[in-house]
Formats: sequence, structure tokens, C-alpha cells
Amino acid sequence: MNDRSMIASATGAPGSRIVGLGHFQPERTMTNDDVAQLVETNDEWIRSRTGIVTRHVADDATTVADMAVAAGRHALEDAGVAAADVDLVIVATATAVDRSPNTAGRVAYHLRTGVMPGESTPEEASELDLRGVVGPAVLDVNVACSGFAHSVALADQAIRAGSARTALVVGAEKLTAFTDWTDRSTCILTADGAGAAVLQASETPGVGPVTWGSEPDLTPAVLIEAPGDKFAQDGRSVFKWAITRAADRARSVVERSGVSLDDIQVLVAHQANLRIIEPLAKALGMEDRVVVTDIVESGNTSAASIPLGLSKWWHAGKIPAGAPALLFGFGGGFAWAGQVVETPTR
Repeated sequence: MNDRSMIASATGAPGSRIVGLGHFQPERTMTNDDVAQLVETNDEWIRSRTGIVTRHVADDATTVADMAVAAGRHALEDAGVAAADVDLVIVATATAVDRSPNTAGRVAYHLRTGVMPGESTPEEASELDLRGVVGPAVLDVNVACSGFAHSVALADQAIRAGSARTALVVGAEKLTAFTDWTDRSTCILTADGAGAAVLQASETPGVGPVTWGSEPDLTPAVLIEAPGDKFAQDGRSVFKWAITRAADRARSVVERSGVSLDDIQVLVAHQANLRIIEPLAKALGMEDRVVVTDIVESGNTSAASIPLGLSKWWHAGKIPAGAPALLFGFGGGFAWAGQVVETPTR
């Protein structure tokens, strides 16, 4: 046998960086007073326990793919990148209802053609002849609330390995479709929306290595299970983990990135609960930095929460350009993941 393999080794760019951000939220909003019409609660009770003031809710006709497309288009426009130049689409979601094509496939097709698969008439389809066209790789990732951080890692690794040069990464959720509106402990949290980022190959890496893992003892703590398919969680266990273990997990992310906590200018954690985000920032010594708290006006959007908050605050000018930012997701599974990224340059 030869000591050398005949199989070529994959080689790509030294790294990747985020070059564009985008987001989408449904037009309809629900205030805490609106929620109080459905379940026994009130505005003060919700604010004091979650920090949430309002949340966005999609109508019945709006799908996860619809929201992902809108956020993805916004990110591509922000990056100045054409859909045809994207060679990898990853969508992080736990709430898509269709099995095939996956949400990423729907997003890629729509961004290329302007319609969803199956929506065009035969006449229109003939004008959209894509025979022979090589489209992007399309992957859905279901790691619930940490899905976006996992997906950024996969896109970065694909670019470093030479499997892609331009990736569109989207977190999109229609969590309200899986909400039990009679359960006061969960219905006050959930919301819908999408956020997206465009990653491109770069000689100067702007996305650090991922640190990820799971907490086996908390695997049943956050659920959307058949046959009921309703979001449920052991809130006390999740909160206890957040105030006892989350900071150590986040520190491990920063350590692996090669920078120190003092270098981090922005914290974008999963928008689970303001009572989790603020103590986490304090435990990391980052309460005086930019700490994204989009949960106040957007609620908990699971895999969409990190890119949604990051994009909204970026486009609002609340986040500096070229700044080291810690992305840290955690939740269903019970999985967690994070990386340090540089925000786009304006």
C-alpha cells in the first residue's frame, strides 16, 4: 500500500468574514396587554420576569421560508452580493413544517427566481429554465436556539475547506405556530422573525473558531415534541444553567478565539430572557459594552434571535464597524455554541 492517499486534501481560504447583515419581522405586533387577553397575566408580570414589552407574530400565510427569504435578500443587498454568487445556503430553524425541499432549498430557489418552488405557472416555469445551472449547496440545521451559531461555524469551515466561497446563513423561526397560548410560562416569550448574514472567503479571518457542546442532563428541558408539537420548557432548569454554567461556556468560546474578554466590544447572546442576558453580561464583565437586548421589542425567536438582534442593531448604528463581537447561542437540545466575529465594515 502507498503511504500517501490518492485523495486530494481540501484547501480553501485562510478564513471568512461577515460582509452583510439582514433581518425581517412580521408587521403584526403583540403587546403584553394583547397577551393578557389570551392568558391570565399582565404587563408588569411579563416585564419583570422576561423584559419583553412586545413581540412580532406572523400571519397564517407567512412561512419560515418567506421570512428567511426576506432576511436573506436584505443581507445580500447589504453585502452587495448577487444571489447567483452564493454557493452555500444554510438555514437554522426548528419550526419549518415542510420536509422537502428543505427551507434552505426554498430560499435559494426564491432568491434566484423570485418565486417559491411549485408556485410558478407552466408558462412562468418555462421562463425560469434552470436546467444545467449549478445552484448552491442547501442545508437546514436544527439546533433550536443555538442554530445560528452552529450554522455560522459550518459556513466558516466550508469556506476554510474550499467547499464554498460565499455563504448565506439565515436563522428563521415561526415559533408562535408552536405556542400553547394557554401556557403562561411559555406564551409570553415566543415570537417570529428571521436574521441573516453573508460570509465570504477572506485572507484575514473575521470569524473565529467555534466552541460548541451540549448539556446531556438538560436534553429534555426545552421541547417541541409530537404529537402535540407545542413549545414547552423547564424554565427553572434553563435559568439555573444560565446563571451557573453559561458564563463558563462563553469564556471558553473567547479563549479559543485567541482574544481576551477585554477585547470583546459587543455581546450578542441568544435572546432568551433579559434576566439571563444581563446577568451573563455582568458575569463576563461586559455590562459596560454593547449588549444586544433586542428581546425587549422582539421576544424570543429561537434560532433567529442572534442574527435578528445583530442585524437590527447594526443597521440602527448601535454596533461599531469592524468590532470583535461574541455570538453565544444556547437552548433546545440542550446545545450551545459560539464564536467571536468581527462586525462588517460600513
